[in-house]
Amino acid sequence: MAELPKTLEEAITQSREAVKSALADSVTRIQVDFLLPELKFMPVAEQFLPVFAEYESRVKVFFADAGAAALARRDWQDVPFKVEDIGTGRAASLQTKIQPEDEIFLFIAPTSVEVPQLEKMCKIIDTRPIVFLNPRLEDSGVVGIGYAARETRRRFISTIESCYYLRPVDDESALFRCYPGQWEVWLESNNEYEKIAELPKRPSGDEIDMILMKGQPSTTSEGTPAKKPSVFKSLQRFMKALSS
Repeated sequence: MAELPKTLEEAITQSREAVKSALADSVTRIQVDFLLPELKFMPVAEQFLPVFAEYESRVKVFFADAGAAALARRDWQDVPFKVEDIGTGRAASLQTKIQPEDEIFLFIAPTSVEVPQLEKMCKIIDTRPIVFLNPRLEDSGVVGIGYAARETRRRFISTIESCYYLRPVDDESALFRCYPGQWEVWLESNNEYEKIAELPKRPSGDEIDMILMKGQPSTTSEGTPAKKPSVFKSLQRFMKALSS
C-alpha cells in the first residue's frame, strides 16, 4: 500500500498508479485531489498526463474556461489528444465536444460553477471513464445548502470515487488516500509523519479532530504506525519550483 509521499513528484506518481488501478477495477468516475496551498494546477496536470498515454488521440481533455484551454493548447503542442473548454452552451453544442471515438475524459480543475454543464456532459459520456483532477465541485455559496444542493450531491457528485487525496489538515497533520487503500490520518511527531488511523470512508472534520485528539495508532494494518519524513515541509521547495 502507498505511504504518505515525500515529494510532489512522488504524489503525482502515486496518483497516476491509483487512477490506473481504479480503471482496471472498472471505476468510471474518478477524482484526484492535491489540496496543497499555492499549488498551480497546470504544471501538475502536465505531469499527470502520462496516465493516459496508451489512449493517444482517444483522450479528451477539458478545462473550465476557454482561456485555460487555449493556454494548454499553446503549451502542449506535442500531445496527440484534443483540449476543449467545458463552456456554457446548450446540449446540442455539447454533442460536438464529446465524440463517439473519445474513450476517456479528463476534466481539469472544474468548479461548482460548472456543475450543471458538467452533469450534462457526464450524461452524454455515459459509462466511458472520466477523471476529475483537482475539482472544486461543492461550494455552498454557489451550489447551495438546501434541497437542490442535496439532490445535486446525491445525483451527481456522490457518484464520483475519490481515488487519490492529499490534504494537510493543519501544520502537523494530513488526510491521505491512495486507491485501493483506505483513508488515512497522519500526524507529525519528532519531525516525522506517522499514520495514526485508517478508515473505510472519508472522515468528517469532527472525526479527524477526535482522531488527532487521541493521537494514537488506530486500526492500522501492521499494528504499529509507519513513519515518513515531513511531507509538507519537503514539498515547499517543489511548490516554489512549480510556481516559478
